[in-house]
Amino acid sequence: MTDYLSLLNALDENERLEAKRGTEIGPSILETICAFANEPGLQGGTLLLGVVRDESDLFSPYVVEGVAQPDVLSANLATQCREQFNVPVRVQIAIEQISGKTVLVVTVPEAQPGDKPVFIKSRGLPRGAFRRVGSTDQQCTEDDLLALYQGRQVESYDYTVLPDTSLADFAPEAIADYRKVRAEANADAEELRWSDEDLLESLGCARRHGGMLVPTVAGLLLFGKPQALRRVFPMTRVDYIRVPGKEWVPDPERRFDSLEIRDYLFRAIRRALAAVLDDLPKAFGLAEGDAQRTDKPLIPQRVLREGIVNALMHRSYRSHAPVQIIRYSNRIEIHNPGHSLKSLDHLGEPGSVPRNPRIAAVLLDT
Repeated sequence: MTDYLSLLNALDENERLEAKRGTEIGPSILETICAFANEPGLQGGTLLLGVVRDESDLFSPYVVEGVAQPDVLSANLATQCREQFNVPVRVQIAIEQISGKTVLVVTVPEAQPGDKPVFIKSRGLPRGAFRRVGSTDQQCTEDDLLALYQGRQVESYDYTVLPDTSLADFAPEAIADYRKVRAEANADAEELRWSDEDLLESLGCARRHGGMLVPTVAGLLLFGKPQALRRVFPMTRVDYIRVPGKEWVPDPERRFDSLEIRDYLFRAIRRALAAVLDDLPKAFGLAEGDAQRTDKPLIPQRVLREGIVNALMHRSYRSHAPVQIIRYSNRIEIHNPGHSLKSLDHLGEPGSVPRNPRIAAVLLDT
């Protein structure tokens, strides 16, 4: 318990630790338990009841106030966790003593993917479901609920079979494009020796359905003909937008220039990268002994390519909003539909959570 108190006073509340007064089991406590149970990858959290914030003390802002009748309070909490949520949340409750005062240490486990979203029954969805964002409990949006429901699926969305499509919707030049760039990355890759059908099936870009091989979401996005992409994903495109100045211009009289890119992913990435590079100011250098100068964009090509590839690899293809590359006079912003599957507090740490594992695998291979 003293470790938790020291952590609170050193770092304040965080995504896995919350302190509350605990005079009763009110809505705030249930919301925090719901958020701990729902947040993907958090592995639950700890709630301290009987610890309060003392705003007058700058050095030890959290102090132990204690709870009255801890046995009654813990029994009430266990009952509410069993009855108030759509699925029982089995919390672990420990009664600790510090400075002669009683504190309840409530450990909340993360719910199984098949049980999410956990929500307060009396409020229903989406009002009764919460996620843990930093040190706050945030009411779930429709996008959050979609992500939690998606966690129930064994298969990812990009492995879903598309209705009313066939192998005729694949562009032969796109498959040839893949073979070319794959050979450049690894000339000995075994899949280069396979037939097109075997190759597509092995990549998860086509699968058996009703006895026939048909395209998946990943397959059509990676290898689809323009007509098929327009028919099945009418708004899935890349918009390159040039904005004059440093701020977005909402004035309809001062329109920005935009370029729409619709193509299979390998070509879309190249076209988007070329459009951005053509617009960038360039610096030149002349190495000692060279007869010709070399021009380099002010933002390295490698950085731009990585940003564009990641936007198309990790975007939500359930959404029909386009990827936006917005060039201002002093910066470039890349926006992709969908939220991060990794919490903001863990961004920058090793390990990734791919939303589209088939698309990600193909782009990583190439």
